Amino acid sequence: MPYIEAIVPTICLALLFWYVMKAITNADRKERQAEAEADALIQNGSDSNNPVNGN
Repeated sequence: MPYIEAIVPTICLALLFWYVMKAITNADRKERQAEAEADALIQNGSDSNNPVNGN
């Protein structure tokens, strides 16, 4: 039983670390996706504001 009591805090800290790292990577992925969408909107918006010369 003392072995289990010794390893439980390590397992709990490992799970906490995994949860925090997962949250960080998910937030980073969502931020990159939002930035890509914003860049696409800016790029498309700037193209539509320039009139085409020729007609």
